[in-house]
Amino acid sequence: MPVVSLPVRISGRNLVWRRLALDYIRGDPDWDNGNYSKPFRGWIQAYQLLRMMIDGVPHLPALVADGTAADKFLADAAAQSAGGDANDALYSLKASGDYDPEPRLDAMRTKVFALNFGDDEFNPDSLQILQTRIARVPQGRWIVQPGSPASFGHLTMAHPALWADKVATFMQWLEGRGN
Repeated sequence: MPVVSLPVRISGRNLVWRRLALDYIRGDPDWDNGNYSKPFRGWIQAYQLLRMMIDGVPHLPALVADGTAADKFLADAAAQSAGGDANDALYSLKASGDYDPEPRLDAMRTKVFALNFGDDEFNPDSLQILQTRIARVPQGRWIVQPGSPASFGHLTMAHPALWADKVATFMQWLEGRGN
């Protein structure tokens, strides 16, 4: 059950932010080729960029309504970055650089239930990529859960209470109890 992903090569806004994040980290002299000993500006900026990119479009204006709120958002993201490892982020971003399941979608022989969120700007529903590509998966289904004031765009994935009912639907289908 893929959540917040598209069955195509990473491109567009998702690819651009990844390149920026890689450059912020590797371009900072304090990264020291991965041998850093304290948080550094390139990692903090990459993390701030990530937080901005993954938050929901409707949610972010409510959260960041003015300059003071923007400063708080950035300060909170900077503080959150201390809990992460820049080298892990680099590895993750580089490891997914050649992600492209599209050429073999029609060869999949298992049930696939893809879930995306309508307010996820990494995987914009307006492009209809999920709908058109998952149709090529013999046992593929999809749902795009609409965004709401309670959702967080791409980051909704970190709030499973908002989409647990979709997992239940998938499990019923796997067990042969659902359509």
